This record gives sequence, structure tokens and C-alpha cells, in this order.
Amino acid sequence: MPGLVEVPVDSFSPDRYRAVLTDEQWRAFSEGVELAMRKLTGRTVWMVNSTEQGGGVAEMLSALLPYVCGAGLDTRWLVIEGDPDFFRVTKRIHNHLHGVEGDDPALGAEERRVYESVTEARARELAPRIDGRDLVVLHDPQTAGMLPTLEQLGVPVVWRCHIGVDTPNDLVRAAWRFLLPYLTAADAYIFSRRAYVWDGIDPDRVAIIPPSIDPFSPKNYAMPPDTVAAILGAAGLSEPAATTAPAEFLRPRGESAPIVHRAQMTEETRIGPQTQLVLQVSRWDRLKDPVGVIEGFNSSVAPRCDAHLMLAGPSVREVADDPEGVVVLADSERAWLALPPGVRSRVHLARLPMDDVDENAAMVNALQRRATVVVQKSLAEGFGLTVAEAMWKARPVVASRVGGIQDQIEDGVTGLLLLDPRDVETAGAVVCRLLLDPAEAQRLGEAAHRNVQEHFLGSRDLLQYAQLLSSLVA
Repeated sequence: MPGLVEVPVDSFSPDRYRAVLTDEQWRAFSEGVELAMRKLTGRTVWMVNSTEQGGGVAEMLSALLPYVCGAGLDTRWLVIEGDPDFFRVTKRIHNHLHGVEGDDPALGAEERRVYESVTEARARELAPRIDGRDLVVLHDPQTAGMLPTLEQLGVPVVWRCHIGVDTPNDLVRAAWRFLLPYLTAADAYIFSRRAYVWDGIDPDRVAIIPPSIDPFSPKNYAMPPDTVAAILGAAGLSEPAATTAPAEFLRPRGESAPIVHRAQMTEETRIGPQTQLVLQVSRWDRLKDPVGVIEGFNSSVAPRCDAHLMLAGPSVREVADDPEGVVVLADSERAWLALPPGVRSRVHLARLPMDDVDENAAMVNALQRRATVVVQKSLAEGFGLTVAEAMWKARPVVASRVGGIQDQIEDGVTGLLLLDPRDVETAGAVVCRLLLDPAEAQRLGEAAHRNVQEHFLGSRDLLQYAQLLSSLVA
């Protein structure tokens, strides 16, 4: 049985944020972090999740933890490994917590046995490494079963849930009942939205911390148009660039690195330098509805606009905790093949290489900056980091009014919200509206950037975490 894998964590000074915060924001941030860190001196924070790359949680941790270290707090990031049966069960829990059945409705005795066989083993493996002054933060359903063992150590244990739905159904409640026995002893719970807090969770131990982005990461740093074109051309995501700019990106510490891997493409033509581009970036996950995006483009965009559509996601073989990715990608390829020839030539499916996570992030950065309109037509969404990422780049975003997306976008002010994400024709029509009205698209994009600057940068996330953890040891 595989065990725990420690992910190296870099260290960046929180002073970086002075460049992107207002004077008032910077003062509140720096003073608050300094006060909290005084209480946490000499302790280690253990962050535990189920994958190092390929998902929103891994991305949030890789963005947050270097600043925690840079603020002076020893921080360790551990990934729990498991067998295919374990990840099949945890993916089922994930689907049920979003209110959808997934591969099977069952979460019974056999699923509990499979789940506990891994989580209890991982907890026993971690326990000897924890000092009596440490703190542990467990992320999402994959780690919840570790809590009963870890709480016996007498250290504060926090459980962070990145998943939620606005209106729970019977599947959601059944998943809660499956997980709650492991969670009752947690010292604190973190949810992304107040609406996501479960029945049976002590409200006095709940903190609401929305996710955030790191504006200095390879996925979000400012990238000149010539560099965007060079990266996309070198990665095989567009026609070769007619530019002398090198196809290089910046790693987190600012050093340059070349694009050396290429995306795997399902397409008949290439994106050209003048092509209007509709983009959705997400995992190959049914809840992201890639097939619905294709259908909406076919019905409502292609007949009225000359734009192209690209669906970009990770290489499915390299996301260990998501066994459904291969199936959803295959469904998307079948939907692509079923398109009329004239439309099929304007739809592109991109599997981005995961060999180098910084390179992968730079490709996403370039794609989002190249896009005319960014879409996130999720059927359910815990938060939707790709929305904040695109908004930071001043892209107009069309997204579903579900989960944390509606906390990021004010309809008609900082983007456009879809009331019914399953209505593919309306979704396509809203996208086409922005393609045909560049002035509105620009207005929404500029307002979106300001909204992220005010509410969804990692400085706010870091301050909230620091204040919560310091309160647990006060």
C-alpha cells in the first residue's frame, strides 16, 4: 500500500503583496499576519490532501503555503496515496456531495471498509511525525477518515471542505452521514461558503474562508502578448507564433524556463492569431459539463460568429485521484466527432502536459490571456478558481450561477451568470453576445479584475488562515 508523500514547499515573503494591494489593504494584512505568527512561533502546520497536481485544492495549497513559510511558520504538505478502489470510493463521495450519483449510489459497509483501510493507515503513518505543539489541516473527503486517529494526539486538527452545494438532496445528505462520524472531533471546520456548512457541524467551530489566487504564480503573472503567442505556438495550442519573443515562462522565483512539452490536441485546424477564442479550462469532469459546452457552441455560437472553442484540461493519466477523467474525455471526443464538419473544424480539445506543473500553469495563463471570452459552465462548483484566474486577467467570464462562482461574479457587473447551466442554447447565446459586443466584454473584464484585486487574492486567504490557526493555540 502506498503511503504519505511530502511535497516540497517553497518560501516567499508576504511582502510581495505590497505591489498589488492598496495602502489600506496592505496595512491590515501585514499587521494581522504579524500578530498571528507571534502566537504560532515554534509550531509546525501539517497540510494533508490527496494530490500534488491536477486539481483546485492542490493549486490552492501550492499558492498559499509558500507565503505561510515566508511569514515564518514551518509548514509541511503531505499527499496521501491509495489504491484504485480507494479513489473510486472518494470520487463517489465527491460526486454525491455535489448532488449527483456518479458511478454508483452506494456508500455502504464495503465502501466504508475500503475508505477506512487507507485513511486509518495514513493517519497511523503520520502520527509519529507530529509534535505536541503542532497543528494539522486535513483537506476534503479523502482525508476525513484520518481525524479520529489524529485527534487522540491532543493537537488541534482542522478539516477543510472545498466541496458544497446550495441546495442539498438525498445524495448529499447520505454523503454527509458517511463522513460525519470521522469529523465530530475536529477543532475547527473551514468551508468556502456559509451555505455549504453541513447539518450536524458545530457552527461555533466553523470558519468561512473562500479560496484565492496567487497573482505572482506562473498561472497568473502578467504576460506580454508576444510571450502569450510564443508559448501557445511552442506548446502546439495555436499556429506557430510570428514573433521573436522566446517561448519562455517565469517560475515562481522569477527564473525563465523554456516550453519543452506539447499539448495533445484533438482538432482539425489550428487557432490563428486573429481568431476569436472561447475557452473553458477545467478537469475532465462531468460536473464541468464539457459536452454541454460543445453543444452550446454548436447550437448558438457557430451559426452567428466566426469564433473557435477550446476545452483545455490536464492530461488524464496524470491526475491520480480522479478515475473518471478518461471516460469524460472520451465522451467529449465523441461529441466533437458528432459535430457538423464546418463546426468541428472550429472546436479544439487540449490535454495539457503535467510533466512540469509550472509549465502547465504558464500554458493556462497564456490561454486565458489569449481568450476572447472565458466560460465555466459547471453543473456544480465548490468555488471555481478558473473563474478568479480569468477575471484577474481582465477576461469577460460567462459562468453558471452555482456554488462559489456566484460569490465571484455579480451578473452584468463583473461577468455574466447562467441561471440554468443545463440550458446549452442560452449559454451559447450569452457567449455570442459578448463576442459581438467588444465594448461590453471589455467593461466586464476590467470590472472583473478590480473585483479579484479587492476580494480574491492570496493575501486575504493567508490572513484568515493565520488568524484561525493562532486562535486554536491561544
